[in-house]
Amino acid sequence: MTTTDTETTPTETPKAPSARSLARARKRQSLARFWRSYRAHRSGLWGLGLLILIALIAIFAPVLVGSDAQSVTDAPGGPMEGPSSEFPLGTDQFGRSVLALLVYGARVSLTVGLLAAFLCVAIGTVIGIVAGHFRGWYSTVLMRVTDWFLVMPTLVLAIALATVMDRSMWTVIIAIGVTTWPTTARLVRAQTLSVEARPYIERARALGGSHSHVMTRHVLPNVMPLVLAQTTMIISSAILTEATLAFLGLSDPTVTSWGGMLQDAREAGAVSAGDWWYLAPPGIAIAIVALSFTLCGRAVESVLNPKLGVRS
Repeated sequence: MTTTDTETTPTETPKAPSARSLARARKRQSLARFWRSYRAHRSGLWGLGLLILIALIAIFAPVLVGSDAQSVTDAPGGPMEGPSSEFPLGTDQFGRSVLALLVYGARVSLTVGLLAAFLCVAIGTVIGIVAGHFRGWYSTVLMRVTDWFLVMPTLVLAIALATVMDRSMWTVIIAIGVTTWPTTARLVRAQTLSVEARPYIERARALGGSHSHVMTRHVLPNVMPLVLAQTTMIISSAILTEATLAFLGLSDPTVTSWGGMLQDAREAGAVSAGDWWYLAPPGIAIAIVALSFTLCGRAVESVLNPKLGVRS
């Protein structure tokens, strides 16, 4: 009787996923949970839909209204014509289509609002984290500077900066960004103090974590939800401030913005003449964009802070 040896092939053990793939999977799951929660807010969806529509209109402005719509020499209509089939929103004092100017104005207003809000949040986040992490005279000096900017009228400071600097779009962005950061700094500092009171921060320090390691690896990820919600709120305020500076004649006169259109309408006598088609569209556009960002900001804040209970 013979026995046959059965050959057994060793089974291959599956490779464990890497830390990078696990991190990507967690990020995808977090984004999916965030979107599921965001979709429950109807007002946030309306705001997001309006912003996407306005952004697409701004991006494809040359295709929609033509690339020479802002030209004064090649204006297709007569000065201050009322709404018609050719010009649905009438014309300005140079004969240009108000609808075409409104479409191009969305580019400048959105760009200034986004970049100014980014600059404001960047300054406020850095100062807030540093003031909350370092104690003693570091925090005292930073908070006193923050309080000084906080009590000063933001619009007055922005007007002062825009007056002494060159009249350009970047001047408006800088003027808005460097005058509206104190609120963000105080919110981030309060959140930083709350985060650094947690046990894992003490453990990170005990294991030899440096100041930069604690602030970038532990504090910053925990304050980012607050920063994101604050950003959406600041964008609408930045757009309104840009419109105010443009209306006061402190922006670049060579670019078309909604605030600049209101300034041009005032100089052209549209207020006294009752030419509503030149005044109402840019004002309504500013209000719609500001409202859309506010609705998105409220929805994001409610998702990131469920205790608010805002569900509409």
